[in-house]
Amino acid sequence: MGFFDRISQGLQRSRDKFKEEMNVLLDRGPDLDEEFWDGLEETLILADIGGAAACDIVENLRDQATRKALPDAYAVLDMLNDQIADTFTQGGQEILGGDPACVLFVGINGTGKTTTVGKLSKEAHDAGRKVILGSADTFRAAAIEQLEVWARRADVEMVTRERGADPASVCYDTIERAEAEDADLVLIDTAGRLHTSADLMRELAKVVNVVRKRSKLPVYTVLVIDATTGQNGLQQAREFNRELELDALIVTKLDGTAKGGIALAVSHELELPIIKIGVGEGLDDLRDFDAHEFARALVGAFDQRQA
Repeated sequence: MGFFDRISQGLQRSRDKFKEEMNVLLDRGPDLDEEFWDGLEETLILADIGGAAACDIVENLRDQATRKALPDAYAVLDMLNDQIADTFTQGGQEILGGDPACVLFVGINGTGKTTTVGKLSKEAHDAGRKVILGSADTFRAAAIEQLEVWARRADVEMVTRERGADPASVCYDTIERAEAEDADLVLIDTAGRLHTSADLMRELAKVVNVVRKRSKLPVYTVLVIDATTGQNGLQQAREFNRELELDALIVTKLDGTAKGGIALAVSHELELPIIKIGVGEGLDDLRDFDAHEFARALVGAFDQRQA
């Protein structure tokens, strides 16, 4: 099964939910009246795409419908995939694209952050890069051991300290080791932080600031977000971005969720590119993000036979 097929399969619940709502809307007829536009915006919002993104998508489609004198709703829906793809924030290729970098991975517990860091380390090592891992999640019982398993699998060096050690000191040690080994990619796993805890977020901000000051490599802070959390994931992302000034997103657990639209909501509202998406537990289930493939998998296609 190709990766698009896996994305498509993973987003089937999201797509089915969206198409069900759209077909209800189309049953009333294909006229491009206010009821259609309002219904389209509401359907996009119900697909967890978010109010801001839904509003922009509909405004752009209305403008194109007027300029191109589109005949009916089906002509508009033919343009929906491209419009959704264009609504994602672009960029982020430099973070994991082969240039020297130090990347901090942040997020709440349970998003798949440690597994994501492990998969990325193997991918980079297999591509011939010199990778150093840092395990700055010194609080969660199994985090260090989990990352050690990935380090062995990827055949990369990992820096850590004893459980309960200061995470900022682990980051400092990791960067020193990376410089000594002339590593060109440093991946640091941080402890899961509840976005609702001011103290924990301040502590994480300290870790990020230490890395930004100490590293000679460009530093990027990437939020790993679980797609199944839906709109709660958007609130998480807002808080992390406010405290840490994020550079990009990785969206995990897109397989089987009915809330896949949240990827667009977060990317659009916070103006953050998505650099990877995960659709399963396997090593090959974390791939580069393609906005057009994602849009096609999220909403599918419409024609008059479906209405």
